[in-house]
Amino acid sequence: MHIEDELLDMNEEERIREAITPKDWNVTKSHDSWSVFKIMAELVEGYEKMSRIGPCVTIFGSARVSSKNKYYKVAEEIAYLLTKKGFGIISGGGPGIMEAANKGAHFGGGKSVGLNIRLPNEQSANPFIDADKLLTFDYFFVRKLMFMKYSQGYIVLPGGFGTLDEFFEAVTLIQTHKLVRFPIVMVGKEYWGGLIAWIRERVVAEKNIEEEDINIFTLVDDAASAVDVIEAYYNRYALKPNF
Repeated sequence: MHIEDELLDMNEEERIREAITPKDWNVTKSHDSWSVFKIMAELVEGYEKMSRIGPCVTIFGSARVSSKNKYYKVAEEIAYLLTKKGFGIISGGGPGIMEAANKGAHFGGGKSVGLNIRLPNEQSANPFIDADKLLTFDYFFVRKLMFMKYSQGYIVLPGGFGTLDEFFEAVTLIQTHKLVRFPIVMVGKEYWGGLIAWIRERVVAEKNIEEEDINIFTLVDDAASAVDVIEAYYNRYALKPNF
């Protein structure tokens, strides 16, 4: 078992002690070299599989919601409608909103992609992912790269730290011109309204971002409006998702 796998089995105190324990050069070199090869393997597999799938929209959101949650149903509807317009759907591969996204794509007859992640409390892949379109990662940053590189739009439903991380990653890459300005759609005015108000009233007001940066994303409240934003973007540039 590799040291990174062993860390997953440790409690918090053991993990802290392991992290601060001095290590000799041979141990560090061996560990870092092995990590580089693991990262390379994940990148190669991801690039190889994802480059063949075609235009997709990524749907982000909480793993913790049940199938009875209103946002689960909204995510499922968004995915279904987008597949009918020619897009594949990418999710984080797990339960909750991710499952809803893959479910909508599956029943919409579209491509259903899952980018799963190995976690201490193992996240099982949901059953609605196409068998040949499931990837499982050890590294969050490699997984996030795949979301960013192979999506032509992003739908952000209510979620926690992971969802916020993915949302702000996409916004930052577009703001800094590292990513094409594909549409980012936040769904749920009640959920996201406070965050957006804070960004306007504090972050913009203190000139930490420009006023126009708020226009990088759009806030809507239902599935049809979210899909309309994606469709309007491609109509504006006279493009079709099967380009």
